[in-house]
Amino acid sequence: MMQPGLYHILIISAALFFIGVFGFFTRRNLITMLMSIELILNSVNLNFIAFNKYVWPHKMDGLFFSLFVIAIAAAEAAVAIAIIINLYRSHQSIDVEDAGEMKY
Repeated sequence: MMQPGLYHILIISAALFFIGVFGFFTRRNLITMLMSIELILNSVNLNFIAFNKYVWPHKMDGLFFSLFVIAIAAAEAAVAIAIIINLYRSHQSIDVEDAGEMKY
């Protein structure tokens, strides 16, 4: 069985990234936008791990950056879900257009 190379992993990562960007720009639901951001961050993690394995195999920088991105993504998801819950309680909707009223 052939092991995937760097280019194969980068193609998968690019596909994940563009699916996330497409989902972020086309959806109006805040939950699906949050999921799209998570897809983008996971594609970045995949790039870090792939470059760590194939370009600098004796260093652990890619792993540490990936762990840092995962921790930041968890904090971002917690804050975003709290904002979404607050928006739902006040407007009974999680539509992006209703979030514009929270500015004032």
